[in-house]
Formats: sequence, structure tokens, C-alpha cells
Amino acid sequence: MLREFKDFIMRGNVVELAVGVVIGAAFGKIVASFVGDILMPPIGLLLGQSDVSSLFVNLTSTKYPTIAAAKAAGAPTLNYGAFLQSIVDFVIVAFAIFLFIRQVNRLFPAPPAPVTTRPCPLCLMPIPVRATRCGHCTAAVPAP
Repeated sequence: MLREFKDFIMRGNVVELAVGVVIGAAFGKIVASFVGDILMPPIGLLLGQSDVSSLFVNLTSTKYPTIAAAKAAGAPTLNYGAFLQSIVDFVIVAFAIFLFIRQVNRLFPAPPAPVTTRPCPLCLMPIPVRATRCGHCTAAVPAP
């Protein structure tokens, strides 16, 4: 059983998947830092806030200055700033993955589709490769 487990782990696909997950997690942290520390502060400045992720709507009649104060009091809030920041994170990660997959597809093009038809030598209409008679002109067709 241990040998089977070792063979399973050492298969190329499993190792590549593990490396991809680790790199993806690290990349996610980099993107989260980029969005939270570099991209969102200027946007927050334009909106008149110091931190976009701290934008919230209080669902009670009591006023709270911050999300932390509202949560400490147990008040329900809609934290739309954190949601907006998560959306920006997602869009950046999705775009980076799109660019990566696009480059991989350029390096490794899809194999050509198998040939399933050939032209009839008399009428030039497409017929199945293994056909011995043309379905259009009914002429006998030599085997390929």
C-alpha cells in the first residue's frame, strides 16, 4: 500500500498540481497585498475614505464609527467595502490566469482534428474515409 501511495504521489500530474496549488496560494497573497496596499488606497482617497475595505452600511439605528465597533456591539452590517476589494482581487487573479493559459495554449497548440472525410475522385463531394461507394454519385471508390 505504501508503494502504491508513493507511485501515486510521484506521478507527474499530482506533483504538478501540488506545485500549482502552492504557487497559486502565494500569488493570491501577492494580489491581495497589491489590491489592499497599493490599488485601493488611491481609490479610497478619491471616495473620501482612507480605507475602502472599511466601508459599510449599519443595519441598526445606532451609529458606529467603524466596522470593528459595530461587530463588537453585535450589530448587523453590510460590509460592501470588503466585498468590493474581494471583487478586485478576483478580477486581477482571473485576468492573470487568463494570460497564463493563453500563453500555454500558444506554446502547446491543440493537435489537429483527425481526418474523417475525403473527396470522391469523380464528383469531389466529401465522403467518409472508409467508404467504398460515393453516397452522392454512387461511384465505386477505391479504398484509401
